[in-house]
Amino acid sequence: MSQGEQYRDFDATELYCPRCRRAVPVRKRLLLVLAEGEKYDYTCVYCGTSVGDKMVSERDNLKILIK
Repeated sequence: MSQGEQYRDFDATELYCPRCRRAVPVRKRLLLVLAEGEKYDYTCVYCGTSVGDKMVSERDNLKILIK
């Protein structure tokens, strides 16, 4: 594994919450499954405010089949 690929995918454990006014632990949940990847939402564990999102692109040329 090359050094560039080591950090290909990060998951946040803490982000700044504007409502709590501090860095807080977050929960990651799947928001949407799209043709170009999956969209995740990060929410504050204390107040439930959405504090960020993440788009994970297709990996290994996976395709979504619609029947």
